[in-house]
Amino acid sequence: MINTKLNDGNSMPMLGYGTYKIDDCAQATRCVADALEAGYRLIDTATLYRNEAGIGQAISSCGIARKDLFVTTKLWTDVNSRDKAFKSVDESLAKLKTDYLDLLLIHWPTQANVTVWQAMLELQQQGVVRSVGVSNFKQHHVDELLTATGVVPVVNQVEFHPLFQQPDLQQYCNGKNIRLQAWSPLMRAKALQIDELSRLAAKYNVTVAQLILRWDIQLGVATIPKTTNKERMAENFDIFRFEISDRDMQAIANLNSNERQYRDPDNHGF
Repeated sequence: MINTKLNDGNSMPMLGYGTYKIDDCAQATRCVADALEAGYRLIDTATLYRNEAGIGQAISSCGIARKDLFVTTKLWTDVNSRDKAFKSVDESLAKLKTDYLDLLLIHWPTQANVTVWQAMLELQQQGVVRSVGVSNFKQHHVDELLTATGVVPVVNQVEFHPLFQQPDLQQYCNGKNIRLQAWSPLMRAKALQIDELSRLAAKYNVTVAQLILRWDIQLGVATIPKTTNKERMAENFDIFRFEISDRDMQAIANLNSNERQYRDPDNHGF
């Protein structure tokens, strides 16, 4: 496992386990237990996912020391004040059966970005949250936070995959030492059907999923693939035994079409 040092000095695994659309608590408990057994130590959730209680059950009974786990959750768009931010975090902590969060993110940008960010910074000062970041933020959203507080998010979790690589956002985040983190890195399995990726995966004798996740890591983009299949969890974690050549990294870069598969943060409809 490769860890990265965040801009606040804390450390975060580059490869984690995503839990979007695992909204049954019993299934979430099973899946997270399987992921931890496979070697994952970063578990990503959100209040929207409605699975924090199931995840809490898994991490509280896994036998792994809490300090060796990295737990991320996110504040939903209905959190638009200090009080709502504090209440949401209290509820998440109770469900996750932990007394602190490793990373708290604003899930999507709203008109209350600055108010919520200031509340998150207060929670960080209190030690309830170790690191604070954002999700689905464009450059101008981050600039809004910097203008108001001067505090740089440690992570920006965004749609990122071979067909949507956001080079301008990559450059912006790299320049500010913000770790980009990919959600839906496999395009919810659509990327597995891309011929060029299949060709390259065969060259390295790996799965297409392994190729994409390794590509993320070599780009310096953290990534959180999701699967409910135990065998695929293990496969997705087994990406540190090969390295993609510069030429093939460029071949994957050439697939970029700059077309979102999912909603635009400036027009997300929440």
